[in-house]
Amino acid sequence: MKALLVGADRLGNIPNILMEYGIEDFTHWTGRKKGMRNYEIPTETDMVIVFYDFIEHNITQIVKEKAKQNNIPCVFSRRACSDLSKQLNNCSGCAFNKKQ
Repeated sequence: MKALLVGADRLGNIPNILMEYGIEDFTHWTGRKKGMRNYEIPTETDMVIVFYDFIEHNITQIVKEKAKQNNIPCVFSRRACSDLSKQLNNCSGCAFNKKQ
């Protein structure tokens, strides 16, 4: 499974959490620069994770709309492993979630 991570300057232990959910490949955008508003979601992306406490304000809305247009699940989380795990467990559109 491939994810797009938006926000957070450094990921720390987040890749370890992602691997627990079967997300082995990811692309990371820091989300701090205005030029990132024009970026397109990479093809083959299965989900988008936005770390909303470390992101340029307008990018949040832009990424959300682009994910919706491409029917890609979008998860919003703080940059904390515990919050990320909680949000991934509650993701109804994610392929790894067994609650579907």
